Amino acid sequence: MAKQKEEKTNVMRVLEQKNIAFTAHTYPHDEGDPVDGVSVANFLNRDPETVFKTLVARGASNAIYVFDIPVADNLDLKKAAKAVGEKSIAMIHLKELLPLTGYVHGGCSPIGMKKQFPTVFHETAEILDTIMVSAGKIGYQVELEPQTLIDLVGATTADLVTD
Repeated sequence: MAKQKEEKTNVMRVLEQKNIAFTAHTYPHDEGDPVDGVSVANFLNRDPETVFKTLVARGASNAIYVFDIPVADNLDLKKAAKAVGEKSIAMIHLKELLPLTGYVHGGCSPIGMKKQFPTVFHETAEILDTIMVSAGKIGYQVELEPQTLIDLVGATTADLVTD
C-alpha cells in the first residue's frame, strides 16, 4: 500500500520557500459545514487565544485591510479603523473574499494572499510563544513564531478586539 502523501497548501509552500519553521496541523471537517475557530482550537488542543482568525475589511477610503485576532474574540471596528488610520471600516461581503484574497471563508490566511494588504494582528500575538493561523485551506492550520509571521506579512499590532 502506498504511503499517504501529506498535502501541502500554498501557505506551507510560501513558508518553506522563505525557510520559515512551522508545524502543520489538520483537523476534520465536512465539506460545506461552517468552520468555527473555537472548535478548531479545541480539536487541536490549543488555547483559543493562540489560534487566530483572519478577517478582511474595507476602509472608508475603499482600501482593503486584514485583521488577525484570536478565534474566540470579536473585531472592534472602531479600534480596527483607528489602527489603520481610517475614519471607519466595514467587513467585506463574503462574495468578495475569494476574488480579493484567493481564499475561501474558513480558510483565509494572512500568508500568500493574491495581494499583500496592510495587516494588523491583535497585540496579544506579541506575547505568545507560537501562533496558529489558517494554512489557506479548510482543515489545515500552521503554527509558527508570531514575530516571524508579523515580519513575513509586514504587519503591525494593535488592540483590535471588543472589551
